[in-house]
Amino acid sequence: MATRVGQGRNSINLRRYNERLVLQVLRRVGPASKADLARRTNLANSAIGNIVQALENDGLVELKGRMLDGQRGQPATLLMLNPKGAFGVGVRLDRELIETVLTDFNGEILTRRVHRQLLPLPQDALKLVCRDIKDVLKVIPPRQRERLAGIGLAQPYNLGAWLNELGYAGKDFLPWDDYDFAAELSRATGIPVFSENDANAAVIAELFYGCGRRFDDFAYVFMGAVIGGGAVIAGECLLGASGNACDIAVMPVPSSTLPSARPNRAAWDILLSRASLNALERHLRHSGLHIGSNVAELEPYVAQRHPAVMEWLDDCVDALAPALRSIVCLLDVPVLVIDSDVDAGLIDCLMERLRNLLQQQAPEARSVPEFVRGTFGSDAGAVGAACLPMFFSYSPRAEILRGSVESIEADHAG
Repeated sequence: MATRVGQGRNSINLRRYNERLVLQVLRRVGPASKADLARRTNLANSAIGNIVQALENDGLVELKGRMLDGQRGQPATLLMLNPKGAFGVGVRLDRELIETVLTDFNGEILTRRVHRQLLPLPQDALKLVCRDIKDVLKVIPPRQRERLAGIGLAQPYNLGAWLNELGYAGKDFLPWDDYDFAAELSRATGIPVFSENDANAAVIAELFYGCGRRFDDFAYVFMGAVIGGGAVIAGECLLGASGNACDIAVMPVPSSTLPSARPNRAAWDILLSRASLNALERHLRHSGLHIGSNVAELEPYVAQRHPAVMEWLDDCVDALAPALRSIVCLLDVPVLVIDSDVDAGLIDCLMERLRNLLQQQAPEARSVPEFVRGTFGSDAGAVGAACLPMFFSYSPRAEILRGSVESIEADHAG
């Protein structure tokens, strides 16, 4: 529903908000007539007509065809997002991965470059990423280059932290903690860079292109080398003061009883030590299985329900379920979205076990949230990165109505 604002509000911001609201409706429901848009946004037909005309002029929407809008009258013109209306480049950095993708306005990946290697020094990574960006942009015809919304950067915060827990003892990622990669990338390419941590980027991808088309409130968990989390409340990504809202990786949990667990001298451990693909990888190696550095090598063992996988799964769920119950108690979200870098049945198994355990442990008069599969799997980080410039440029965020559009978007751009 469109937000009504009184006199004194900036009319430019209100117009921008309503334009983005129309884009959101088209993203959620697909092709729609002007009458559909008016009903879903609670805007007047005349306002919708002006907005649609402006969006058509900007190349963001296009005509799909005509259909009878009801039982009488002339066929209604259907409108849809123009996939070529905007493009986004996404750069995903992790401790053993550098990935660059190009997506269209519908979030479809058009091309990608992937390097599975230990993350080099920032200056070396910058050269590699700049080269990859130049390559992926060749997919866009020169006349459409002006439709590039920007570059999105998704990387974990504190790359130099938790190296013992993650099995990187002796590796040096500390130079990354003091290097503003987003600013340097923007300087090197001359393109605005929108930066978020990898978990928030994946949440924004779900909000913009995935489950957010159906749900305005949900918590999100991504099972990667490190477990990540986030939340969407009233259609807005919850970031927190430092961008670490719902960072479940560092939630306190009892120490694991698995023989593969790393020694822990403290009374409590952190969740990533038990609920992460790194912990699964460590347990499989402890069980005598050969596992390389590519997480995809875990899938055959997951698919065959190897005993070592099931041992880790028991330990993972035992630690993860209380963390999810805490999130539900604090945020009162009705939906939990679960995604992972690997699948082969892992996501369904996680959801089933977590649902059963939460039902068993549910306090009186409290229900269990709905569990929903994530949309993007191993592409969550890359799509999340690529959608950052389009999310901040084309989503109807409430903050648009509270301040100048330019200053808000500058806060997120390098």
